[in-house]
Amino acid sequence: MSYTIPAQTHIGHVHLKVTDIDRSLSFYKDLLGFEITQYYGTSAVFLSAGGYHHHIGLNTWHSKNGGPAPVNTAGLYHVAILYPTRKDLATILKRLTDAKYPLTGASDHGVSEAIYLNDPDRNGIELYWDKPKDQWPKDEKGNLLMGTEALDIDSLFNELNV
Repeated sequence: MSYTIPAQTHIGHVHLKVTDIDRSLSFYKDLLGFEITQYYGTSAVFLSAGGYHHHIGLNTWHSKNGGPAPVNTAGLYHVAILYPTRKDLATILKRLTDAKYPLTGASDHGVSEAIYLNDPDRNGIELYWDKPKDQWPKDEKGNLLMGTEALDIDSLFNELNV
């Protein structure tokens, strides 16, 4: 039997194993701006954007003081955090730049613009915004034509001067 997931379905949250809660909070709360909604003892914390119960869970249940996951094995590639506007993406990029936080990439995918970095435990993070759907590139049959081109950083930063 064929099944199609309902169109209104969303990924609700991600729960990451980290090695140090405080160090991870410095990244997710202090740098990216997520708000703490709940501590779960001393080994887990839940974070939110806008008061949701949690978008990100961080825990040290199996990973306290451990090392990062190996790169060349199966596992999480990255967590993608969707910003509502291009100006919001420009704002977080400026914040990261001002903090001299290292980026691992920046791309224009045709349907979205994204910046890439790693959290302190080397979990991949994508910060992006979606372009309006009517601007998504398509072929003559209406199929999406996503790609990976260089992100125009200067144009993105110009959003902050508008």
